[in-house]
Amino acid sequence: MFIGHFAVGVAGRRLTPTVSLAVWFLAVQFLDVLWPFFILAGVEHVRIDPGNTAFTPLDFTDYPITHSLAGALVWAALFAAGWMLLRGRTVAAGLLFFGVVSHWVLDVVSHRPDVPVLPHGPYLGLGLWNSVPLTLVVETSMFAAAIGFYARGRRPRVSFWILMALLFLLYIGAAFGPPPPSVAALGWTSIAGFMIIVPWAWWADREGLRG
Repeated sequence: MFIGHFAVGVAGRRLTPTVSLAVWFLAVQFLDVLWPFFILAGVEHVRIDPGNTAFTPLDFTDYPITHSLAGALVWAALFAAGWMLLRGRTVAAGLLFFGVVSHWVLDVVSHRPDVPVLPHGPYLGLGLWNSVPLTLVVETSMFAAAIGFYARGRRPRVSFWILMALLFLLYIGAAFGPPPPSVAALGWTSIAGFMIIVPWAWWADREGLRG
């Protein structure tokens, strides 16, 4: 998933007034924030294979550290512990823990059976990406519902709406655009994207939700 993950972050922000949207975006995408560094280092592996599924040309051949359930639980614990050390809020830390793990759960829904439970299997995947229309319906519905929940009874900043529109346009581009030219380009583009999206989320949300 793509905007499905961000949908969890938007909803989580509304549930936790003490946690910024930027932190929530980092949490729900933490596995994918780490992943490009591992593929660029040659530790984990992905192939560009158009037709691998209907929705994405990527064949996730090996990502046991960042995307196994075991790995996700470790990264989630580290993320939550870091929040507790910085802010000392245990309830928010617990929700952020589940936010990180939610990435693995949604990947299982989306992927074909290539998402590991332990580093080298068994592998799970319900294959939502085998249908472009169904993927679009599911993720767009999640995204719209999360935005509605976030904005209910409030007046989000204009920069928030622009960011939501950008995320949706990036999602549509990923769905219907050409495949990445190389694995290296995929890795660097992913890193650059998060370097823009996360600070923007902080800026869009820096004064919180205005009543």
